[in-house]
Amino acid sequence: MTVLIEQRRKEIDLDKLVQRDRVHRSVYTDPEIFEFEMERIWGKAWIYVGHESQVKEPGQYFTTTIARQPVVMTRHTDGKVYVLFNRCAHKGAELVGDTCGKIKEFLCCYHGWRFHLDGTLLSIPLEKGYDGSGFGREDPKSNMQRVPRFDSYRGFVFASLSKEGPDLKTWLGGVASSIDNMADRAPDGELEVTGGAFRYEHDSNWKFFVENLNDLMHPMVAHQSSSLTARIVGKKELPADKPLPSALEILSPFTESYTFFDDMGLHAFDYGHGYSGGKMSIHARYSDIPEYNARMEKAYGEERVKEIFSVNRHNTVFYPSATIKGAIQTMRVVRPIAVDKTIIESWTFRLKGAPDELLHRSILYCNLINSSANLVGPDDQEAYRRQQLGLETQGSDWITMHRDLDKDEDLGDGHTYARGSSDLAFRNQFRAWKAYMSEGGR
Repeated sequence: MTVLIEQRRKEIDLDKLVQRDRVHRSVYTDPEIFEFEMERIWGKAWIYVGHESQVKEPGQYFTTTIARQPVVMTRHTDGKVYVLFNRCAHKGAELVGDTCGKIKEFLCCYHGWRFHLDGTLLSIPLEKGYDGSGFGREDPKSNMQRVPRFDSYRGFVFASLSKEGPDLKTWLGGVASSIDNMADRAPDGELEVTGGAFRYEHDSNWKFFVENLNDLMHPMVAHQSSSLTARIVGKKELPADKPLPSALEILSPFTESYTFFDDMGLHAFDYGHGYSGGKMSIHARYSDIPEYNARMEKAYGEERVKEIFSVNRHNTVFYPSATIKGAIQTMRVVRPIAVDKTIIESWTFRLKGAPDELLHRSILYCNLINSSANLVGPDDQEAYRRQQLGLETQGSDWITMHRDLDKDEDLGDGHTYARGSSDLAFRNQFRAWKAYMSEGGR
């Protein structure tokens, strides 16, 4: 079977699947291409694992997957964070089944093998029975194996299943500044995850979600049932001289004009990363919170606070696995399951040193926009579902991404800019897709 799969992969002509201004529908529908993506993209790129605040103390752990492989992030007694494959070195059983918790050591539920929090083997029951076998505490293969590479940028932990490739900071490139701005919005300069995640399953390919994040041609169309309805009700029911409730402040901008989203602009970077917005976004008009502003000015000074708040980005994509909204302190994480199944996790962060009112607004945003029972998300989910079903038909083999082709502005250092209605974000992602699929990355 493996030989047949490898032969099939050799037959895949990437130049015929991804062209300058169009992509073949099979990249969303072919299970074999999906398996190839798991190996070449999700198995090579830096993939978001979790945040250091989820393992604040020695013994705390958080489990997730990379390319569908179970891994566990833990903090050892040396204070360091490790990312380990979540399996016993003996019979391969998963060592922890819960999403998170706190333990003194890893203990295999099957044969009782024990491991330190950094993965090194601690003890084996009746260990003398392995004498002369080459298996045991003297053999590194008897440890829980560490993911080949893992690193952290301002608390955000990424890992790669590949031993080769650029270091994390180089790979992040221009979108590292989005993490910086998100953390700098905390008076104490740090973030922490609050509570658990909203997890929900999409009946669609993972790329639909990632592409949609910076698709600025859809909001005013797809979100009429949610955002536009909220605007109409607010205008009808609320006094004109009263401030908008937070819920309406959050919902209303999703159906701003084409001009508004065009002016937001798109920024693309190497490795498929990018963000929309910059100086303006749908988050730019939220009401001030005076106590928060006062704490920020005390921590940074008035001029630095102006610089921090002047950055207003919509979605920043860390291709292929995650996206953040710095101005509202939320994050969504992509976990592909099958060619037409994807789990999306939505997380909320607390700005350390900020009043709770900021966190409450972030939680409200997550409930309204990103939860499994939200108002805006179902608009997108229905679009993804219809795209998945539509691409199974034989109506046409191609999906276009030609808007504003050859009109991008090169800003240097792998940074490209275009107006918001451009297809720049899709073309950039598929350039990275093709590079990973052909070379396993750059």
